[in-house]
Amino acid sequence: MNHIKRHPQFPLNNDILYLNHAAVSPWPLTTADAIHAFTMQNLHSGSANYLKWMETEQSLRELMSKLINASSPDDISLLKNTSEGLSIIAHGLDWLPGDNIVIPANEFPSNRIVWESLIACGVEIRQISSLDSNSIESALIKASDDKTRLISVSAVQYHNGFRMNLPIIGDFCRNNDILFVVDAIQQLGALVFDLEQIKADFVVADGHKWMMAPEGLALFYSHPDARQKLHLHQYGWRMIENPTDFNQKDWEIAADGKRFECGSPNMLGIHALHASLTLIHETGQAAIEESILSNTRYLIDYIDNNNDLTLVSSSDLSRHSGICSFRHEQVNNNQLFDYLTKKGVQCAIRGDAIRLSPHFYQHKQELNQLFKIIDTI
Repeated sequence: MNHIKRHPQFPLNNDILYLNHAAVSPWPLTTADAIHAFTMQNLHSGSANYLKWMETEQSLRELMSKLINASSPDDISLLKNTSEGLSIIAHGLDWLPGDNIVIPANEFPSNRIVWESLIACGVEIRQISSLDSNSIESALIKASDDKTRLISVSAVQYHNGFRMNLPIIGDFCRNNDILFVVDAIQQLGALVFDLEQIKADFVVADGHKWMMAPEGLALFYSHPDARQKLHLHQYGWRMIENPTDFNQKDWEIAADGKRFECGSPNMLGIHALHASLTLIHETGQAAIEESILSNTRYLIDYIDNNNDLTLVSSSDLSRHSGICSFRHEQVNNNQLFDYLTKKGVQCAIRGDAIRLSPHFYQHKQELNQLFKIIDTI
């Protein structure tokens, strides 16, 4: 592979062409430095700086709140992963036999299995597909009725990058007293997310994809009214008001998002995600989105002009995201994936396609390297 000029924050090896941010992202240099600094503090002084660490934790909540345009960092909880957040919602609500939940078909298992676990409670799970993908929002709305308690969607579909029109669903749910849940893991850090327009009651997203941080820490947003509807199934010292008053007997559950954080925080993950989100905000969310969509359109143009390739992602500009999926008409997916991997291309097989997912810091030069590799097949 020819020498590639790397972004200073992403000094990847020259034999790697990284197009797999929709799975697990490399860390920026600033994040690796933050992890190293935190490690050295622990190595040399233990928890002597814990009060400073708590300031970083609060700052992270503020960065997360800004990332989704939430009204207050008090509505942000720091959880382990997307599945934990969705499970808190699913098993926190009072369900009645005959209630239903509406989700798109072909969702990532995180946004399917957790709802299917409620079938034993008599809840119907309606998985909706649309022959015309551009009308999926209308199909979800049409599938809802007076027994629909909740609609849950991925902001961006993991397998083909299809971007949902979230405000349409959010308006419908708000006007019909239906809870709206958004799995935003394939959007946050890549595309601008405006909670004021989307009107979601809950937003959940791991930090290890487009937010470019380690696995093990996730954003969980809950609207103040919606979180009051959730029964808690995890309890501990940290999810109460005044958690550092260890002798209090008449404790109360925290009113804000900390009620979902039952025990000690992932301080290492907090420092890492804080560094990554600082880089995102310094770069600018709008600038990142513009760069990512430019890369996606560059990939689509190449695929459309190659007779051996078929675009699986939507060709509609309004549906584009950081993910571009395609098939090769002469080579099956497994063979193509093996070939690309041997050539240093980090990508993924999802569904019936090869999935590519470059980030903002990558240049067209890198994508041209990919094109040369594909052309040698």
